[in-house]
Parts: sequence; structure tokens; C-alpha cells
Amino acid sequence: MAGQAKTVLIVEDDVFLMALLKNRMESEGFSILAAKDGEEAIKVLKDIKPDIILLDIILPGKSGFEVLEEMQSDPQIQNSPVMIISNLGQDMDIDRGRDLGALEYFVKARSSMDDVIVKVSNFLKNKK
Repeated sequence: MAGQAKTVLIVEDDVFLMALLKNRMESEGFSILAAKDGEEAIKVLKDIKPDIILLDIILPGKSGFEVLEEMQSDPQIQNSPVMIISNLGQDMDIDRGRDLGALEYFVKARSSMDDVIVKVSNFLKNKK
């Protein structure tokens, strides 16, 4: 990958899934930041502007939906691109995620790691 590596913030409390995502994305040439909960995600977002955020919804403390709501109300971070990766697969959850600005909504049980990598890669290739 020419130039600066694109930065992906992964917000995931499942240690195993975090490690899988981190290793796969680093092997694709991405620079990875990690947050294990919503509070940590907001702190990272305010310090560093990742190129994209992979956000789980079910998190300790502040949920992914609450993170999205806080992002929308904060001009400093409101335009950060987010793709959700969650076990919540009900239509109302997916609609809520999209209404809160998520570009994509991956249901863990129905999405492969490759699906996620391809979508993130394609988005970042098209990003200035």
C-alpha cells in the first residue's frame, strides 16, 4: 500500500474477535487502533482521527448506539465513518444503526471476516 497506512479503530470487547480482526487487517496493511468499550472509543476518536471505525454495539458501559449518538452531537468527531459489526441482527437494530450514520451493518453470525475486510478496503480506497 503506497503512502501512509489507513487507520482503522476497532471497538470490540470480545478479546478473541478483536485479535482476529486486528491480525487480519494488519496483514492487509492497515494501522489498527483498539478500544474495548464505548468510553475508550470516544477518547480515542477525540485524540486521533481514524480513517474508519469498526464498532460493536453490545459493549460494557456505553453501547455502540450511545457512541454513535455522542459522535453525532460532537462536531469534532461527527463525520467519522463507521461500520457496525454486531451480534444484534434485528431489522430495528440495523435500521437504528443506519439512522445513526453507520455506512454498513454486519451481523457477526451472517458475515465473514472477508466480507468485512473487502468492504473496509473498498471504502478506504475510495476515500481521499
